[in-house]
Amino acid sequence: MKKFQKKKESLIRVFRGKKIIITGHTGFKGSWLTTWLNSLGANIVGISNNIPTKPSHFKTLEFKKNTLKSHFVDLRNLTIIKKIFKKEKPDFVFHLAAEALVKKSYEFPVKTITTNIIGTLNVLEALKQLKNKNCAAVIITSDKVYKNLEISRGYKESDVLGGKDPYSASKASAEIIINSYINSFFPKFKSNVTIGVARAGNVIGGGDWSEDRLIPDCMKSWPRNKRVLLRNPNSTRPWQHVLDAIWGYIVLARNLKNKKKLHGENFNFGPTSKSNHTVLKLVKTMNIYWKKVSWEIKKDNNNYFESNLLKLNSKKAKKLLGWRCAMNFTQTVKMVAEWYKFFYSKKNNKQNLTLSQIKQYEKILDL
Repeated sequence: MKKFQKKKESLIRVFRGKKIIITGHTGFKGSWLTTWLNSLGANIVGISNNIPTKPSHFKTLEFKKNTLKSHFVDLRNLTIIKKIFKKEKPDFVFHLAAEALVKKSYEFPVKTITTNIIGTLNVLEALKQLKNKNCAAVIITSDKVYKNLEISRGYKESDVLGGKDPYSASKASAEIIINSYINSFFPKFKSNVTIGVARAGNVIGGGDWSEDRLIPDCMKSWPRNKRVLLRNPNSTRPWQHVLDAIWGYIVLARNLKNKKKLHGENFNFGPTSKSNHTVLKLVKTMNIYWKKVSWEIKKDNNNYFESNLLKLNSKKAKKLLGWRCAMNFTQTVKMVAEWYKFFYSKKNNKQNLTLSQIKQYEKILDL
């Protein structure tokens, strides 16, 4: 216990009292990250276009005004974004805001591409104003930035970028722009602003209410005794809990602050191959923790591309950052199910549920 407390206190020292800008703070991953950093004593400034889902994980958390300052603006508005950065002078930046769904990128390609590319570009432009301020920025892209070859070995950070769908292409393009800005405006060992890129896989967790995602579809169907429709039951995904991915972002930010040599590096944060399972396997495992699970396989007639196999090689993050995926597949599914079971219970203190799972995860990490 003393060892755990010592490691936790070390993490608190990194973020306590620090000004942190999080874009996309009202989204699924953003709200988990905001909660965790808030619990470490950070001063959070959130930038989001809106509250993207209903129900909303962010609203459930009920942040107090003195612990979070929210700006509801379009990230494509460069003037406003630069004003916020100039005023707040952040110590850390986590850029998560994005149009993140493959299917929606086919329906709204212009919005997806401009949000993901111009939004990232504007964050980089805003960071240029912090020349005299030490700031570590973590820019989150996606495992879908890689040219999809349906390979089983796992994509490495050095693999070629690509994108057959508008979403993947927008994220790969954003990474090219990030790299160009690092070389042009944030030179290695000379810049006070250090930037790292994080690529995470298929994250699942409580509070995800996004459209056309497996767990939210299940959690909207099963409590109403309805069957969930499975469009691609045999597609394999590297399932990991949202906290495993967010822990990667936090570790990267901490290391960027202390190790300037990591500036400009890309990192994969994916689970081990043991967590690679089909959609159907995930649903059947949920059946262990959730009563009355039912599903129906429905052929997907949409003519949009989506990969059947996605896998990341995360050896670089393990070697250079000391990061690891702390939870196995069974632990992940159990924690997800417990979050939603509590959400649908009649208990009122739902805002404490997310924080309690973060504390549970910290103990698993043995911080």
